[in-house]
Amino acid sequence: MLIDLKLDGQIVMVIGGGKEATRKVQSFLDSGAVIWMISQDFSADALRLGETKQVNLLKTEIKDAQSFLESLNPKPQVLLAATDNSQLNYDLTKAARVYGCLVYAVDNSALNDFILPAIAKVGSVKVAISTGGKSPAMAHVLRERIEKLITSQDLLAIELQEKIRHTLKSRVANPAERSKLLYEILDNVNIKRALLENNSDLAQKLALTLIEKGEIT
Repeated sequence: MLIDLKLDGQIVMVIGGGKEATRKVQSFLDSGAVIWMISQDFSADALRLGETKQVNLLKTEIKDAQSFLESLNPKPQVLLAATDNSQLNYDLTKAARVYGCLVYAVDNSALNDFILPAIAKVGSVKVAISTGGKSPAMAHVLRERIEKLITSQDLLAIELQEKIRHTLKSRVANPAERSKLLYEILDNVNIKRALLENNSDLAQKLALTLIEKGEIT
């Protein structure tokens, strides 16, 4: 089961500053979370994330996981242990779970409260691909395939649905009927042609005309 966590304004803390830690951070960059990376050293990519204010960097050494977690106020909602010290990663996840944090260790999946799937992202579309931890490499291959399948026409169709939803809600009270009408609008030949030509204004006009005239069957 894949779940997209609502992390807007929440604290996500990544312990580690290397390549693996930076890769894991990518999963949270568009989540709205306040991201902290904590390490003695940071990779060039991590430093760039800090320079562009996408994450907060704290250069420090964690000698004792329990003491470190006790010192945090407020506590993070999510903690990822991504150091090259397996024992420290274990200690961090164990200590963080006491405070109700969701935890993830890069080197011990048995400790993890969640899986970080490969994310295919094109425009506002996100598709999560998980192999259950069996093959991260294949998950990334499938991600690339899916990204190629999503077209600009698909993205415009999403925008069209967002724009006409208010009009439909004001005219059709039944959610099931509204859903049926949306599918019919998106399947309309003329509207599909307008979207294919990247003419979103015309597509919207045609859709609204169909709704106004009640010509959707």
